[in-house]
Amino acid sequence: MKHKGKEKTKESNRSEPKKNEVEELRAQMEDLRKEKEELFAKLQRVSADYANFQKRAPKQIADTITYEKEKIIKILLPVLDNFEHTLQNADSAESVDVLVKGIQIIYDQMLNLLKSHGIEQIEALGEKFDPAVHEAMTQRAEPEQDENIVLEEFQKGYKLNGRVIRPSKVIVNKLPSEEAAHEEGQVEQEEETEADEPTVDEYETTDTE
Repeated sequence: MKHKGKEKTKESNRSEPKKNEVEELRAQMEDLRKEKEELFAKLQRVSADYANFQKRAPKQIADTITYEKEKIIKILLPVLDNFEHTLQNADSAESVDVLVKGIQIIYDQMLNLLKSHGIEQIEALGEKFDPAVHEAMTQRAEPEQDENIVLEEFQKGYKLNGRVIRPSKVIVNKLPSEEAAHEEGQVEQEEETEADEPTVDEYETTDTE
């Protein structure tokens, strides 16, 4: 009888760890289930937020563009007003110089307005040609000027916050190379020498005499 009691005690001791393991597994499964539900809920919220964003984004972009257009127009209106006043007073202007002075004032006002918004003109005339900011339309040779100097400006170039938005269109000074100049000088000397030498006709005329 004592032996059977000991066996029951051993079996009960073995079953207790198994029950503990099962309970731990159940607890872990419950934690995982809760974590899965929380993640799923978060995913649903993110999906809903993204869907709302997709609906709002086009309207926000359109509103921003409209606002920027309106701001630009309001900035330009004072310049347009001054230009209109100048044109209205053109007939009563005392001379052409007065009219030109009024237009120059409007031009300077426009430049200052652009400068206040980060837009500046690119220096070109008399500057060294720079392909990063200048666009060469053609070349011209002026010996009294340095090589690759901008001789003339067709169209003004502009930068926005240091970035080129339109290069200057220019004429660049391109002097003939020394080799070409040397060859040209040699040709001229040969032509002069040939002109000084008597021709065949001249020899015949001399012999006849």
